[in-house]
Amino acid sequence: SCSLVGSEMCIRDSNNMKTGAISFWESIDVSKVVDLFVYDGQNPLMFNTGLFLFLFVGFIWIYRLLARRDTLRIYFVILFSLYFYYKSSGLCFLLLLFVALSDYSLGRLLGWVSWKWMRRFFVLMSMAVNLGMLCYFKYTNLLLGTIADFTREPFEPLDIVLPIGISFFTFRSLSYIIDVYRRQMSPVTSLRDYVFYLSFFPPLAAGPVVRAKDFVPQIHRPLEITPMLLGEGLFLVMCGLIKKVVISDYISVNFVDRIFDNPMLYTGFENLMGVYGYTLQIYCDFSGYSDMAIGITLLMGYRFKINFDSPYKSGSITEFWRRWHISLSSWLRDYLYISLGGNRRGKVRTYFNLFITMVLGGLWHGASWLFVIWGAWHGVLLIVHKVYRRIFPVAKDDRPGIIRHFFHVLLTFHVVAAGWIFFRSPSLDVAGQIFTQIFTNFRPEAIPAFVSGYAVIFVALVVGYLLHFAPHRWSQWLQRELSWSPLVVKAAILALVLFFVLQVRSSELVPFIYSQF
Repeated sequence: SCSLVGSEMCIRDSNNMKTGAISFWESIDVSKVVDLFVYDGQNPLMFNTGLFLFLFVGFIWIYRLLARRDTLRIYFVILFSLYFYYKSSGLCFLLLLFVALSDYSLGRLLGWVSWKWMRRFFVLMSMAVNLGMLCYFKYTNLLLGTIADFTREPFEPLDIVLPIGISFFTFRSLSYIIDVYRRQMSPVTSLRDYVFYLSFFPPLAAGPVVRAKDFVPQIHRPLEITPMLLGEGLFLVMCGLIKKVVISDYISVNFVDRIFDNPMLYTGFENLMGVYGYTLQIYCDFSGYSDMAIGITLLMGYRFKINFDSPYKSGSITEFWRRWHISLSSWLRDYLYISLGGNRRGKVRTYFNLFITMVLGGLWHGASWLFVIWGAWHGVLLIVHKVYRRIFPVAKDDRPGIIRHFFHVLLTFHVVAAGWIFFRSPSLDVAGQIFTQIFTNFRPEAIPAFVSGYAVIFVALVVGYLLHFAPHRWSQWLQRELSWSPLVVKAAILALVLFFVLQVRSSELVPFIYSQF
């Protein structure tokens, strides 16, 4: 009888276990699990999504467990990076792998061959692959549409989906080939390392344009994440989130987009505020992504160079381009401007090279003639500044006084803001309407109504610009304090920032502006 009772209990326990297992699996929403591994074009994976935060926590935990397993850690990062790009751009991650394989092979050939004509041929092959792919995805419809306008033929744009960040990873790969050609670095001997460099997920979607000679030597360094590195990384990630979600997205959705959608509905003062708003928005959006990319990289034990250095503090347009999107402006200087001859062939040729560099830099941003106008605007401004400096030379030790520097910064800020009108406007007509409203229908009497009606927007603009123009030592002090604080305090501050971001974020995901470039 004892054995009979025991067997009945075993059967009952077994049935309970089966029932529990069934209820456990039934409680899991299989569709949501599948969604984690399937590309959704309506909800791409970006830094400012909750899904990325969830995935990154798991990623960094496994990454730290593999700290002493160099090979496994590299393969793990590659797999996560490819997964990240697949969730951002679908099957376009195959293009990334194709570019990696192509330029890795050409780089090895450049290392083996000494004949100059053959080395140039390999560089041209790389340019044909990278720039050809870039031109197809970005400029096919622009070219066909322009031809149709001239011939007055009807034109239906081709259904070409632009892969996220294609301009960034093609420029990164091109810089590697050119550096190898110039013998400024040795070819990467491992395909694994080159795929790691090109697919590394933090800068993949919107930069910075990291160069192989700066990053590849870091790949196999012993992983050591110090408290200072951790504090700096967390500080940059939090700053990036606040810039993007709290400032950029809020003023974009609630004010800037409305102005640029129909500027004639608003007074000249409101249009001017819209221009100021977009000037702050694009800085916070793009530098916010760069901050997060650099911060995440620091949390992984690597380091990128700074990409933005308070650009609106610049006292000249030349200084602005030394502070704005530093990785791209230096790329254009080193690989385009210098290749065209730089300043080595006389004044006129120098000005021409400068203008062409900026026009092509504008076209790099997208398939629109407005981007070309924006690039040409900056090219003209740079030429004017160089001519001015030739006529009125300034000694290196001559520092302008506070008042003169203030007016220099004010003038530079406004000529840059005027350029952003072309950059943001959906058409040349809209850009013209904004200028018309500002200069012919300003109506200063509307200022009190604007401040009261858009009180939160006004506060966001003021706070955003005050933070931008605040002394650099303030942020350095905050970063040091965070670095030296206990881990519990770091976690608490991060949780508070995330809570604040979740409270103010818009209901719909606002993609990063530069991810489309």
